[in-house]
Amino acid sequence: MKILILGAYGQIARLVRERLLKETDAELTLYLRRADRLQDVEPARETVVAGDVNDYASLKDAMAGQDLVLADLGGKFEPLAQNIVRAMTATGVNRLIYITGLGLYHELPAKFDTWLERSIGHEVMEDTRRAAQLIETSPIDYTLIRAGYMTNNDEVDYELTEKGEQFKGTTISRLSIADLIVKIMKDPTLHSRSSLGIAKAGTDGDSPVYL
Repeated sequence: MKILILGAYGQIARLVRERLLKETDAELTLYLRRADRLQDVEPARETVVAGDVNDYASLKDAMAGQDLVLADLGGKFEPLAQNIVRAMTATGVNRLIYITGLGLYHELPAKFDTWLERSIGHEVMEDTRRAAQLIETSPIDYTLIRAGYMTNNDEVDYELTEKGEQFKGTTISRLSIADLIVKIMKDPTLHSRSSLGIAKAGTDGDSPVYL
């Protein structure tokens, strides 16, 4: 399998990359703005591309021939999602795993939803929602991962909620998110065209609860 990792220096992307190199024979294309940040590249299995997802021509070139795309990105999300969908469609790449945040559908308990909207800001949340909608209404086989507030806890401990269900919990370890992603990469039929909430059980609250 050939996997393109967008935002390859992201914390979750690096955890996923480490596990893929250990547990699979996948060939990885590592796409990031500053390629010099990656010092431990395995040339037999990894290709590094210095590029910006906002640069459609560069993104399309990197996309060609891939089997699956992981997006671990920050910034203004709507134009990033537009370029990802456009480049995947143009190159015939069909499987996308896209990391985003919770609260896309006001699926949180009321007090936590109010806290989140106020904390993050309505315009930022709306940009995130537009990006997700672009992906969900595209022909691409996607999995959106709506993550709780992230920790660096050394644990894999999570529960999932589907779109239409109330989000459970408030926080989640990056290792847990990486575990879910690797599971999907090993079996891309998992969670097809799904939007998954992910958080640690027992972390419910009106604002993030860190255990």
